[in-house]
Amino acid sequence: MPGVVLVGAQWGDEGKGKATDLLGSRVDYVVKFNGGNNAGHTVVIGNEKYALHLLPSGILSPGVIPVIGNGVVVDLEVLFQELDAISARGVDTSRLLVSGSAHIIAPYHRTVDKVTERFLGKRRIGTTGRGIGPAYADKINRVGIRMWDLFDEKILRAKVEGALDQKNHLLVKIYNRRAITVDETVEELLKYADRVRPMVADTSVELNKALDAGRTVLFEAGQATMLDIDHGTYPFVTSSSATAGGAVTGSGIGPTRVDSVIGVIKAYTTRVGEGPFPTELFDDKGEFLRKSGGEYGVTTGRPRRCGWYDAVIARYAARINGLTDLVLTKLDILTGMEKVPVCVAYDVDGVRHDEMPTDQTAFHHAKPIYEQFDGWWEDISHARTFEELPVNAQRYVRALEEMSGTRISAIGVGPARDQIIPIHDLIHPR
Repeated sequence: MPGVVLVGAQWGDEGKGKATDLLGSRVDYVVKFNGGNNAGHTVVIGNEKYALHLLPSGILSPGVIPVIGNGVVVDLEVLFQELDAISARGVDTSRLLVSGSAHIIAPYHRTVDKVTERFLGKRRIGTTGRGIGPAYADKINRVGIRMWDLFDEKILRAKVEGALDQKNHLLVKIYNRRAITVDETVEELLKYADRVRPMVADTSVELNKALDAGRTVLFEAGQATMLDIDHGTYPFVTSSSATAGGAVTGSGIGPTRVDSVIGVIKAYTTRVGEGPFPTELFDDKGEFLRKSGGEYGVTTGRPRRCGWYDAVIARYAARINGLTDLVLTKLDILTGMEKVPVCVAYDVDGVRHDEMPTDQTAFHHAKPIYEQFDGWWEDISHARTFEELPVNAQRYVRALEEMSGTRISAIGVGPARDQIIPIHDLIHPR
């Protein structure tokens, strides 16, 4: 049975939680391999809506083992807030595994994140202020704290001292903030040690054994392709690998264990935070997409920037991730539009670009070249087969498939669990 990677093909908020939930009954493990609580998945089951931030979506599927991989940074307070919240609603959380090699977001990471963004002013990145970037920076600088360290107070204290030696100089001398003490930080972290201990494991061994035994493992990305630290719209990106390659490094499995890569993409485009966005709308149509699509951040509540579908970015995501399938979400939001534009290429200073320019300056100056498609007025929320869609909606989907270079294997026509049109099987071996 295959290893399946699920990634966002735009700037996030594409509906990855819905896609993961769609596959949930057919997989044995769901692994979050990057990011932290700086993004969210919304999953609707019956009349219940769940907003997950740090936890893998698979925690909502009975029998599935949810895993927080080594590529994730973990805020322990948020972890237990989420576990307590969904446990109170009757969800069994006892199966959760957390990699001992996952790094911990310490209180000083949150402090540094917030003061740094304020200091940057107009040059700010648009972070969520949850300490994600500083935690990853410490990981790369080799002064980070891992889950294993919670169980050896001597090592934990030494690592906190090493980290604060530098950060207190920054906080006091540059940002005019008070110094953070080693004792308060160690005390804060240790209060979670006993509770998290039963969850912590060598998840790389667990996942490889599962694949050897023929189990199906789904690796779900936080954020999305255009926010990837290497392949996104740098520097307006997240601090981790949100593309398919991140599934390998972020979970401890080899690249030959991956059989398929599913990209989740909206029928239009959104992004949160700063940075270039070629198809962004500033008129009543953008506001219509925002209100009709409920385009407000799951984690932050921030209004999302909205724009038309960008086939250039879709092709880029297909190439970077090696996509085998696309799940197209929120097609229903476009109902009622006379014309639906799609960006098919960019104009950069008079030169046509059919592929995304990775040069920051060129991408900032990219202007969309649109192709117009006829819209539809029929309610599509009850459609469960492709043939039940209006002809113009079918044409729109087929055009996106051709321009994006990847087959569309499922279409979302509403927020509920069953509001999906399956076209091709999403779980398939190479």
